[in-house]
Amino acid sequence: MFEGGSAPRLFGVAPGVDFPRALVTGLRARMQDKPPEAMARVQLIVNTRRMQRRLRSLFDAGPATLLPQIRLITDLDLLDPTIVLPKSVSPLRRRLELIALVSRLLTQEKDLAPRSSLYDLTDSLAALMDEMQGEGVTAEKIASLDVTDQSGHWQRAQQFIQIAQSYIDDTSTLPDSEARQRSFVTALAANWLANPPQDPVIVAGSTGSRGTTMLLMQAIARLPQGALILPGFDFEMPAPVWSHLDDAMMSEDHPQYRFHKLMSELGVTRGDIAQWDDTPAPSAARNALVSLSLRPAPVTDAWLTEGAKLTEIDNATTDVTLVEAPSPRDEALAIALRLRQAAEDGETAALITPDRVLTRQVTAALDQWSILPDDSAGKPLHLSPPGRFLRHIAGLFTRRLDAESLLTLLKHPLTHSGFERGPHVLNTQRLELRIRKKGLPYPDPAGITRLLDRAVAKPEDQIQIDLWSEWVGSTFCAQLDDHPRHLSEWVTRHIALAEAIAAGTKGADPGELWQKKAGQKARDVMQNLADHAGFGTTMSASDYNDLVGALLSGEEIRDRDAPHPNIMIWGTLEARVQGADLVILAGLNDGTWPEAPPPDPWLNRALRHQAGLLLPERRIGLSAHDYQQAIGAQEVWLTRSIRSDDAETVASRWVNRLRNLLDGLRDQDGPQALADMLARGDEWLARVRAFEQVDSSDPAPRPSPRPPVAARPRALSVTEIKRLIRDPYAIYAKHVLKLTRLGPLVQSPDALMRGTVAHDIMERYIKDTLSDPTLLTADHLNHVARQVMAEEVPWPAARAMWLARIDKIADWFAEREVARRAYSAPVAFEGQAKGKFTWPDLGFTLTARADRIDRTDAGDIVIYDYKTGKPPTARQQATFDKQLLIEAAMVEEGAFETLGICHTGMAIFIGLGSHPDEVTAPLDEEPPREILTNLRELIEAYLSPGQGFTARRMMQEDKIAGDYDLLARFGEWDATDDPVPEDLT
Repeated sequence: MFEGGSAPRLFGVAPGVDFPRALVTGLRARMQDKPPEAMARVQLIVNTRRMQRRLRSLFDAGPATLLPQIRLITDLDLLDPTIVLPKSVSPLRRRLELIALVSRLLTQEKDLAPRSSLYDLTDSLAALMDEMQGEGVTAEKIASLDVTDQSGHWQRAQQFIQIAQSYIDDTSTLPDSEARQRSFVTALAANWLANPPQDPVIVAGSTGSRGTTMLLMQAIARLPQGALILPGFDFEMPAPVWSHLDDAMMSEDHPQYRFHKLMSELGVTRGDIAQWDDTPAPSAARNALVSLSLRPAPVTDAWLTEGAKLTEIDNATTDVTLVEAPSPRDEALAIALRLRQAAEDGETAALITPDRVLTRQVTAALDQWSILPDDSAGKPLHLSPPGRFLRHIAGLFTRRLDAESLLTLLKHPLTHSGFERGPHVLNTQRLELRIRKKGLPYPDPAGITRLLDRAVAKPEDQIQIDLWSEWVGSTFCAQLDDHPRHLSEWVTRHIALAEAIAAGTKGADPGELWQKKAGQKARDVMQNLADHAGFGTTMSASDYNDLVGALLSGEEIRDRDAPHPNIMIWGTLEARVQGADLVILAGLNDGTWPEAPPPDPWLNRALRHQAGLLLPERRIGLSAHDYQQAIGAQEVWLTRSIRSDDAETVASRWVNRLRNLLDGLRDQDGPQALADMLARGDEWLARVRAFEQVDSSDPAPRPSPRPPVAARPRALSVTEIKRLIRDPYAIYAKHVLKLTRLGPLVQSPDALMRGTVAHDIMERYIKDTLSDPTLLTADHLNHVARQVMAEEVPWPAARAMWLARIDKIADWFAEREVARRAYSAPVAFEGQAKGKFTWPDLGFTLTARADRIDRTDAGDIVIYDYKTGKPPTARQQATFDKQLLIEAAMVEEGAFETLGICHTGMAIFIGLGSHPDEVTAPLDEEPPREILTNLRELIEAYLSPGQGFTARRMMQEDKIAGDYDLLARFGEWDATDDPVPEDLT
């Protein structure tokens, strides 16, 4: 295929050229005069499986020919079968061994990192050791680094790396995959040096960024029929500029640095690099412009000299659009609109970005037009149904089961998927409604059974519900485990529990858990973990949960149906092997593209350079090369958002360089070209604004519905009278529309619960003191408070805080209770202190339930009501908070059967807040008979057809939220708006 010669043979393909197509075209051209079988003897080595598939598809497209032997750069064993090496150790096994080591390190060196970083540290250590093996750097070399001028942290890290390597060397005879690959390449190079193959061997598409790959490429380049084909080679960069890429510390982030390093190792110059194929770049002028914008930092002054020589700036930028969107949402919508246009026009279009959040936003936007892009990255396994399911179950071991976690799992589509899922879904709905109504913050078997007791009328159906609740209680509850266990035990328990939950009450089969691509992949991950669990260590439930999450997040699945053939989403790696009519480079903000180098807890930049390891800027350089390749396409979009969700962003350094260069090329109309690029982007942003624009509608009026008299409430409790006065609409919604607010799924220790608990404490305390007057002490009140809260308050923090509040008022309450007992004695509590008063002519009933009723020695009644907040003042009671005044009037009318007709001597609010107080109801200013007369007038008014139930009529404060504010559309109107009556028929 190639002419003879001993010089290394290197070829390049310009940025923007479809690399796989150019590779096949050049290969066919060189083999056209050769016999058919010559093509089959060609060894073609590529760096990704996607490239391998693309090359085969291009050959399959014709004309007919024998295929070359296309191999992956990570699968080289068939290049020389005489080289026999042991198989590499499983990456999971090595990871588990390192987890045990790092775990012990964190136990001994507590200031190194928090325990929660165990897996991040393990991953970074595993990556470092792979890199050391790939670059040929030994642990001894790391140990010999000069760290005298470094902090103690780096000395400890240096020592631990040596310990880790020694441990691995002593415990395993199998090499890591990187070590095996380097050993094989070293042996292969030695064999080839002695007996080189005579058939063509070509490495195509690799930049040689890793040490082992560089060794292979050097060996192949020196073969008699060996060649390297470099992707995205910058033919526009002048030869003198290449010499400025010598210093890795200064140039590692340049897109052509790896090629310069390869050329230096092989002893060739820029002039020795020939074009592989004569396929022209889509825009040579743009390649020249971008090449100049990416000049190495030491020679950016070349903009002044070389910039004047640039020509065809218009042609270079005509097909380039620069979108600077106000927000990520606008950026995603602009991209989606352009992809939609491409789909309509039959263009092939590709979105290229490392920002997976942005790709999901674009995918969601395209779904509006039923366009499903072909996403090469697939979906992370941990976000798939089986992945989420397994993570939720692992979470059961780490924390006490709460209602949210229970219902999350019960509602999961894989739960009870093996048998009769329909009844399971119905029972889950029943359980949720009862949890919301009655509360069960931390479900247990007894609580679940209690909530579902008498859930249906038919006994045979209730039996099935009881069986289901028993299954839920025994399967989901009591899974919290605080004891460290060996990894193998955790895995066995995890898989068994997952299959039991997926199977359901009667099933033995795990349902759909391990089915479809996602289920199969999840099964593989868990089985692999089970197979290697013996190499793990004892760990806590939290550590196991983190491990499972990390393993699941490391896998991806592609389980999409019929994606659009012309609309694609690529990662930067996939973009190297594809071509499209339109290429959109998105997320071009610093920190996103290029991505900020991850922190290295083991070696800093200076130590890496000393050791001969890759610098952090390597990733930036690779990203820069991807950018330079992609921007050379026929039509290109460059997009970024000016703001993220919470802050201003900084444009990618490459976009900044391009903008600054164009802005300085005034003699070539560079500023105008830049303005045109932005104008084209602004045009699409204007379309986004037009697409997002909605027709405004008039705000809703302040409602004041007037339902038929027959539908109006005929019974209210005393406590609802205050609501009738302040927010009549709430009474309408509750009693006419029959709407009740569902409680929160995640029950919290709120003010309502605190009031209920305080009432229970006081009632139990008073009853105890009636039986034994010696218990009328502050100590006993605190004792009762602890008992009640242990039963009713499952939150330790809230329990401690509320107990402190009780302790603060205990002495005051005990002293006041002694004073109260001096003139009265309790005769009824909340359970017995029930009253009912009826106006027969109105057909209206008033009900009441007092917290406590005492009777004096003279036979008068004293009514008490506990308030955990601030009690209402006398003025507020006279106007709004009429609870005690109405109860006093009901007592005098004989509404309380247990009391009969009695005189109300006093009615008192007992404040149990931070400033305890007693507030007496103004019975003299508001006599009972007058209270009932005024109340009757109020009831008569609301039983009148012309009276509307006005929303938020007289709220104490506008900031106070009502249960039915959303229904009333409060916010579209406020308290200054006049109510609008509406007759309902």
